[in-house]
Amino acid sequence: MNSSILLSITTFIYGFAAFFYIFPVVFKKPFFGKLGTWTCLAGISGNSGGLLLRWLESYKSGIGHAPLSNLYESLIFFSLVIVVVYLVVEKTYENRSIGAFTTPIAFLAMAYASLSPNISDRIQPLLPALKSNWLIAHVITCFIGYAAFSIAFGLGIMFLLKQNNSNQEAPFLKLFPDLNIIDELSHQVIMFGFLFLSAGIITGAVWANSAWGRYWGWDPKETWSLITWFIYATLLHARFMRGWRGKRLAYLSILGFLAVLFTYFGVNLLPGLHSYGR
Repeated sequence: MNSSILLSITTFIYGFAAFFYIFPVVFKKPFFGKLGTWTCLAGISGNSGGLLLRWLESYKSGIGHAPLSNLYESLIFFSLVIVVVYLVVEKTYENRSIGAFTTPIAFLAMAYASLSPNISDRIQPLLPALKSNWLIAHVITCFIGYAAFSIAFGLGIMFLLKQNNSNQEAPFLKLFPDLNIIDELSHQVIMFGFLFLSAGIITGAVWANSAWGRYWGWDPKETWSLITWFIYATLLHARFMRGWRGKRLAYLSILGFLAVLFTYFGVNLLPGLHSYGR
């Protein structure tokens, strides 16, 4: 079995996990939530194994680099980190309803990587300028931040759903954590993601200097990473200094994740050093 087959199987495992988390929220069957947790663990095993196999395959083909260099590999890694961070949150807060809003993101990322005809799963050599250990540090820190923001995005939707139905609460909303818990958890996850996004921008600047002789060049990806950083910095500033809570921060967390998606996917439509499609 090669890495592509294993990762394609993992796509369907994440699909089942998303279903198992959504089902108890809709039909109030807690047992399926437990299945979701175990299915996520199986998905993590397959996802990690697929990345390790791909790493070994790259060395066998004489290319030899970490599987973090193109859109296919980054989506695979993104899915892995989302599920790992989510399971830590689930274990900490002992609430599986959050999985109904986060595991579908991991599944969609894997499905896009594995099933889209526009994405090649072929292992490709790196450009000489990109052969650096900073690649691993930069990509890992950025995607841990992205994963945290994807969970904050799900929490923002949960908050808005629960608050907007506080008077005539739908039965499935009773499974959600209290509004104060959702709000505080979202804040903590965003702080965690912000630290890693900051580290990702810093390691990217150091890597750019070693590769191209400059720390910052206003490449579209660099520019949008900075815009995303400012959105989350504004959110945290409003929380600490202005006392913003609740709905306003939920909207900002959703806006921030949309900026993350454009930083990740949108810049591929623009010419630049970070455009995966070029």
